[in-house]
Amino acid sequence: MTKDFRPATTFFYPRTRLSPYFEGTQASGAKAYSVYNHMYLPSWYRDTDEEYWAVTNDVVIWDVAVERQVQIKGPDAFEFTNFITTKDLHKCKVKQCKYTLICDDKGGVINDPVLSRLDNDIFWLSLSDSDVLLWAKGLAYNSKWNVELSEPDVAPMQVQGPKSKPLMISLFGSELESLRYYHCLDGTLSGMEMLVTRTGYTGEIGYEIYLKNATKDGLKLWNTMLEAGKPYNISPAGPSLIRRLEHGIRNYGQDIRLDNNPYEVGLGFAVDLNQEADFVGKESLTQIKKEGLKKKLVGIEFGTERMKGWNEDFWPVMENGKQSGWVSTAAYSPGLKKNIGYAMLPIEKTEIGTKIIILARGIKTEATVIKEPFVKGKEKGK
Repeated sequence: MTKDFRPATTFFYPRTRLSPYFEGTQASGAKAYSVYNHMYLPSWYRDTDEEYWAVTNDVVIWDVAVERQVQIKGPDAFEFTNFITTKDLHKCKVKQCKYTLICDDKGGVINDPVLSRLDNDIFWLSLSDSDVLLWAKGLAYNSKWNVELSEPDVAPMQVQGPKSKPLMISLFGSELESLRYYHCLDGTLSGMEMLVTRTGYTGEIGYEIYLKNATKDGLKLWNTMLEAGKPYNISPAGPSLIRRLEHGIRNYGQDIRLDNNPYEVGLGFAVDLNQEADFVGKESLTQIKKEGLKKKLVGIEFGTERMKGWNEDFWPVMENGKQSGWVSTAAYSPGLKKNIGYAMLPIEKTEIGTKIIILARGIKTEATVIKEPFVKGKEKGK
């Protein structure tokens, strides 16, 4: 069945939050917004190919204030954070970041945040699209842990692309030059306070600025970055679906869902089962790993004609007239000059070179399982 997706208008109203950078994104000509974590997310400003080449060749800024922070602090902050996440935080030093997972008791993925350890007893979780603060408050309620859980007035901005490093060094000095991947430092810019992390969503060299007092300083930072970035050909852009797809990065709610365990979606590296401490889902994940997988997310290439845009819905994978899986992400890569995507397939169909049939916007199309990531990233070491 082919769905007819017609152009629609987004209107703004108080039930969904405006980003602290919203006024700046409007002035910069944002043409579309989606909703993520109860906040408007700028999707694009110009042709998506132009934005792809901007992050590939120059430097872009993304308003990603939608990555709302959960702050965990207090005497038991370490034990509590280690209990709700899958990484062994004994291996996470102060001013270090970790890509981690939050799972339920059955091993289903609730969220895949980037964790930053600000101090011995202060952690931030930078969230993908689910209500982790409410879930964490529920776990902490009447529990043994002495922790404070809140959402601070903090708004992330991504600064991505090969020219992001010289730009950031010009703003924050030589200390930034030695900042390692998945580490962070405190910074000040024109009187604005922030945490700067060497992280991103592109596989390119990049950073994230976690602006403090964001409600007051959001527009000021947006304009400051655009002005400072002029020598580097900076431009605003929406988060690049194509870049994250090329580099094997998953999107929660799309490639990862609550009914997926980490191993099905290629995120087993974010689970430390060998740690002594218990964490939510550890017992189930141990059993899942022991029993092996029944399905798995893999990379595919498909079609001979360039697809327009991206998949608006999950595309069925068909076998003998029945659906056996689905395509979660699909797009044309200008760099690779072909259509690529992720497909969740039965484990027996996941070998490299396997041919499958997908219904791409209702049209039967042959696809081939290929190795991912499709493009090797420039950053290493989560």
